[in-house]
Amino acid sequence: MRWIVFDFGEVISRRNPALPAMAERLGVPLPRFEAAYWDRDAYDRGGSDADYWSLIGSSLGLSFDDAVVREMTAMDNAGWLDEPVAETVALIDDLDSLGVPLALLSNAPTTFARLAEKVPWAKHFQHLVFSGDLGYAKPDAAIWRHVESVIGSSDVIFFDDRATNVEGALTAGWDARLWTSAAAARLELRAEFGDLGA
Repeated sequence: MRWIVFDFGEVISRRNPALPAMAERLGVPLPRFEAAYWDRDAYDRGGSDADYWSLIGSSLGLSFDDAVVREMTAMDNAGWLDEPVAETVALIDDLDSLGVPLALLSNAPTTFARLAEKVPWAKHFQHLVFSGDLGYAKPDAAIWRHVESVIGSSDVIFFDDRATNVEGALTAGWDARLWTSAAAARLELRAEFGDLGA
């Protein structure tokens, strides 16, 4: 049976709902905070929490001690993890119940990765792959090859909400699809895996 590989951010998770609270905690306007917050490439490639928040601080004209770094990291991770998209989790549960092999591939830092491994929905995945553990990230060519080596297959359906990642996976030979919703994915997968419900 073909593997299905899911992205995490804005697929299993919602767009981080903690962003307004983080901006308020730092006393900066939300648009200004977000402009700094989304500069996460180095963080997703294995950078430390301290380095990431130092970069944000530099952008905002602030400096953070270790306690603030821990506080902001905890707020950030909780925002991503606390309320997954119920419809996506239900789809993953249904696929797992059918015996479909599942893997997760997320551009995410290592602190987040260690927490994500322990949440209830993680049990549905045979493998969880995080870019922060690897030092490279989607859409780098190396990450698709790494996942294939981990799962032992290149016969993959891949869902991601970012077109650049979908394009990278298509170039690698994957059956990559742009994520729009769990309902749309159910319809796409029904022809191959049978009735997945509503």
